[in-house]
This record gives sequence, C-alpha cells and structure tokens, in this order.
Amino acid sequence: MKKRITVFCGSSTGNDPRYLSQAAAVGTLLAERGFGLVYGGARYGTMGAVADAALAAGGEVIGVIPQHFVGGEAPHRGITQLHVVADMHVRKARMIQLSQGFIALPGGAGTLEELFEVWTWAHLGMHTKPIGLLDANGYYRLLLQFADHMVTEGFLHQHSRDRVHVEADPVTLLDKVLMELEPESHYPIPAARSLKSPAVSGAH
Repeated sequence: MKKRITVFCGSSTGNDPRYLSQAAAVGTLLAERGFGLVYGGARYGTMGAVADAALAAGGEVIGVIPQHFVGGEAPHRGITQLHVVADMHVRKARMIQLSQGFIALPGGAGTLEELFEVWTWAHLGMHTKPIGLLDANGYYRLLLQFADHMVTEGFLHQHSRDRVHVEADPVTLLDKVLMELEPESHYPIPAARSLKSPAVSGAH
C-alpha cells in the first residue's frame, strides 16, 4: 500500500508569498520522499501550490472535492486522481481514509475545521495517525496560545495538546510526521465517483 499524507490547506494564497513557497516545499518534499499527496482537489491558492509542486517532483497527487465545486473551474484537472464526493463531510472522511498522516498549512476556517476534526478524533482514540501543523511565519501563534489556555483551564489534556507536532520549517515538520506513520488506514471509504480527464485516472 502506498503511503500518503493528507495536507489541509486553502484556496487562497494569503498576503505573504512565503505561504505559497512553503506549501510548494511541502509538496516537493513529499514527492521526493516517495509519499503520495492527498488534498482538497483545487487548483488555486495553497492547494494548487502544494499539488503542482508534488506533480513537478514526480509525485502522486489525489484530490478530493465535493460535487458542488465541480461545475466551475476550481478542480485541478492535471492530478493523478480526482475523487468527487457528495459533500464536505464525505470529503473529510475520504481524505482521512486515504492517508496515514496529516499536515495543516496556514489556511482559513475550512483548514481549521479539518485540523480540529483529526485532532479531536485522535483525542477520542479513533486514530493514532500523526498530525503536523506548519506554523509558517508564526501564523498559528495565537491558536497555539489558545490551545495552551485550554490546557490551563482544564478543557484540554496536555497529552492531547502534544498530539500535534508544530514546526515553522517544512523539513523538520515532515521528519516528525513521517516518523510516526501507521502501516494502514482503518476507515471505511464513503461512496464517490471519479471525475476523469486525459490526465486524471479513476478513483480506487
């Protein structure tokens, strides 16, 4: 079974060009180390940057996108596989199932939702897959301070807080995440269909 990492990121680029360059660095590193990339399937923003970089380095790239977004120009048609699913809930479940670990890049509310879901599932013992948070340019500094505040106030256990690896450097973060990989995923695969194009293969 090919090992893959799900990268949570956004359809926006952010206001600092370093967000795009660091997203691209993650995509390149995954491909160079022989890991497939699972992501949200769009061709814009940091999502597009991580996918394009992984492809350029010869990596496998699997996108998972809700049907609602297929009619426009958002889907990346040049990736290895594009899984089209019913809605956002199924999207997250499939991204979780397809990979052995997770990395969240700087992003918006959707990225935070994805991060908190896999973090919560880890807290509940539903998986032991590694979770990484790329604190590029100190983007997540206030979020991490709030997580520490939750620990102080008794609403989050320290061991759950420590389940998330936090690094500002993509290489260091990826090293930590890859050290913990599970051999296989144990989640059921929600129903989906494949969107085929000359450059896109069918979903498995």
